[in-house]
Amino acid sequence: MKAALYRRTGPAAEVLSVADIDVPDPGPGEVRVRITGSGVNPTDWKTRAGLTGRDPEDFQVPHQDGVGVVDAVGAGVDAVSAGRRVWLQLAAFGNRYGTAAEYSVLPAERVAPLPDDASDDLGASLGVPAVTAAHCLLVRGAGREALRGATVLVAGGAGAVGHYAIELAKHAGARVVTTVSSEEKAELARSAGADLVVNYREDGAVDRVREFAGHVDRVVEVALGANLELDLAVAGAGTVIAVYANEPDDPVIPTRRFMVANATISYVLLYGVPSAELAVATAWVSAAAAGGALSPLPVTRYGLDDVVAAHEAVENGAVGKVVVVP
Repeated sequence: MKAALYRRTGPAAEVLSVADIDVPDPGPGEVRVRITGSGVNPTDWKTRAGLTGRDPEDFQVPHQDGVGVVDAVGAGVDAVSAGRRVWLQLAAFGNRYGTAAEYSVLPAERVAPLPDDASDDLGASLGVPAVTAAHCLLVRGAGREALRGATVLVAGGAGAVGHYAIELAKHAGARVVTTVSSEEKAELARSAGADLVVNYREDGAVDRVREFAGHVDRVVEVALGANLELDLAVAGAGTVIAVYANEPDDPVIPTRRFMVANATISYVLLYGVPSAELAVATAWVSAAAAGGALSPLPVTRYGLDDVVAAHEAVENGAVGKVVVVP
C-alpha cells in the first residue's frame, strides 16, 4: 500500500516521505480500515517534529484521525463490522499505522460508525477535535444532561476543538459565547451556532462576554495564560475551566482568586483520559453526528504525495481543516 511515513523526527520536508509498504493484517481485537480521508491535527505535526516524543522504531505512519470503510477484522471482533463506514481516532497512538495511508490497522474501540449521509469531510474532522471538545464539556460534570440551560464560554471558537465544543454544547441545550480574533473566524463560529461571538482583540471584549454570560458554568479553554483575566471575570462557584492546549510558557495561576471564585481548572489530553470516560465522550460525538448536529469546518485537501505541504499548512495555523486523501 502507499503510505506517508517518517523514520526519525524533524521538519516535515526533511523526514516525511511516501513509500510502498506491506498492507498490515489486523491482530486480535483490531480492525483494518481502507482510508478515504486522513485529518491532520496539531498533535500530528508536533509528534512528527519531535516535540512530544522520541524517534519511532523503524517507521511511523502519522495522523490520529480519519474516515474510511472497515476492510477486515481480527479475532474477537464482530464480523458484522466489515464493510461498515467509520471514523477513526488515536490511530497512531502506540501504533505505527496511522491514517496517512491507504489502510490503517488499529484497535476496534478506536473506530466508531459514521452515518451513511455524513460526508467524508465530517468523518475526517472528528476524532481528536470532537472527542476533546466532548470531554472538555463533560469533565468534572454531571453528564451532558447538566449542560441544558448552562452557559458555556468557548475560547477560540473557529478552531477545530472550539467548533465542536460550540456544536456539542448547543446540541445539549447550553447557551454559548465564544471568542475569536477576526471577522473571518467570527463567521465560522456563528455558523457553528454560537449565541454570541466576541473579537477578543477589540475594546470592551471582556465586558461584552460578562454582560452576556454573567457567571459561566464551563469554559473550554485553548490558551489559559492569555485568557486568565477573562475566565476569572466570568467564573464563579462551580465553574470548570477545561484546558486542552499548552502554551510556550506555563501561566502563573492566581490560586487565591480561583479559591475565592470556587472555580476549578481541569487539564484535558486525550492520550491520558481513562478509557471509560473516553468511551462516553466518543459515544456522545457519534450520537451527535448521527443526529445531524455536527458539521465539518471548511476543508483544504491534499493528496498523499503532498503530505509535507499538508503538515506545513497545519503547522502555520491554517484556518479550517486540512485533510489528506490517499
